[in-house]
Amino acid sequence: MQRILFNFLLALEGVNANKLRSFLTALGIIFGVSAVIAMLAIGSGAKQSILEQMKLIGTNNIVIKSIAPSSEPGEDQAETTESGGQGQQNQGKRPYSPGLTLEDVYAIQTVLPTVSGISPEMVIPLSIVRGNRLEQARCVGVDNTYFSLNGLMLSAGSQFHDKHLEQGAAVCIIGKDIQTWFFNQEDPIGKQIKCGNNWLRVIGVLQQRAANSENLSQLGIRNSDADIYVPVTAALLRFKNRGLVNQEDLGRNDSEEGRPLENYHQLDRVVVQVDDSRKLRASADLIARLLKRRHQGQVDFEVEVPELLLEQEQKTQDTFNLVLAVIAGISLLVGGIGIMNIMLASVLERIKEIGVRRSLGANQQDIVLQFLFEAVFISLIGGLIGIALGIAAAHTIASYAEIPTIVSAWSILLSFGVAATIGLAFGIFPARKAAQQDPIKSLRSD
Repeated sequence: MQRILFNFLLALEGVNANKLRSFLTALGIIFGVSAVIAMLAIGSGAKQSILEQMKLIGTNNIVIKSIAPSSEPGEDQAETTESGGQGQQNQGKRPYSPGLTLEDVYAIQTVLPTVSGISPEMVIPLSIVRGNRLEQARCVGVDNTYFSLNGLMLSAGSQFHDKHLEQGAAVCIIGKDIQTWFFNQEDPIGKQIKCGNNWLRVIGVLQQRAANSENLSQLGIRNSDADIYVPVTAALLRFKNRGLVNQEDLGRNDSEEGRPLENYHQLDRVVVQVDDSRKLRASADLIARLLKRRHQGQVDFEVEVPELLLEQEQKTQDTFNLVLAVIAGISLLVGGIGIMNIMLASVLERIKEIGVRRSLGANQQDIVLQFLFEAVFISLIGGLIGIALGIAAAHTIASYAEIPTIVSAWSILLSFGVAATIGLAFGIFPARKAAQQDPIKSLRSD
């Protein structure tokens, strides 16, 4: 142990005697390790961001969105003709479609055996009044499945009862922002609030959602804290049922009038949850065919599978991370080769020192340990500096490029271990080269 410690101290003296050369030798390791730290931080941040997005959109969900009609006859009519519109484009008429309705929800629930939950949504922008305060907000018609699919929990009160849903009762559940605006310093449960022309009784308050508005907008998710939720039947009965057709609505088929077409969709969105992620794509295809048939061949809806889109984003991110890993690996390889070259040059410069040590009783193992310790020490110093630079680079990227980064303990340990391994691997050959020097020739060397 004393011999090992003595050789280690000699290695430290050798590195200390050539500080600039040692630092330049370690540059490759410094940049390589810092690149590894930053790469792993970006990868971990992106993965965490995608997991958070998964939580927001829910797992195994299929989202059906209604497409509001356009007053331009070109695209919609061309799409209708391709999907079996039977020449109605030539007549300048839009084929009748009932739009996205509650009947579609019941049909999907009946036909699709993989459905584990389904949530209709109807969004109505309106004015909210209570006391002397007026705010613009959204009234959202939903049922209780909406809250479970979106991971929304109540902080007070209760969800809708079956009686509320069946009778379209004038009750509501409010978000935290609505509570702050209209019920500051008081319990909102049982109080009345006016939404448009309807007075609603508050029966529940949602917990605040732990997500920033930027993430929500990127995913196309509304801020639940600023919404008022009513039973979907109440939204259709008490506010507006866009699915009801009257004489004026029939004029929407006449594209020659040039006036904006009314949105005829009863629902704005339907979220379908399936019981197995492997059935997502097949279920989405079946839903699209079912709705197309029910809508008289009109594709006035959009079917999305957010989870598959996020998985594709994850694959793209993994490819990007792999490229970064290759670049970082090349940097570390170049750093290791640099260490080996400098150590070989150091052996040639210190032949006389090797001869003196051998003549004083040092064996080949002592020489190997001395030069090996020097290589490992340079690598470790480079690794420590590289870790500091990598952490700083990760925080800089997060601050200025607005890319989420997470520096984990295992990435630091991995980088430090790689640095030590490189010093060991690329230091063995120069160390053995030094140990194999002939002591007599070494003493005669100038």
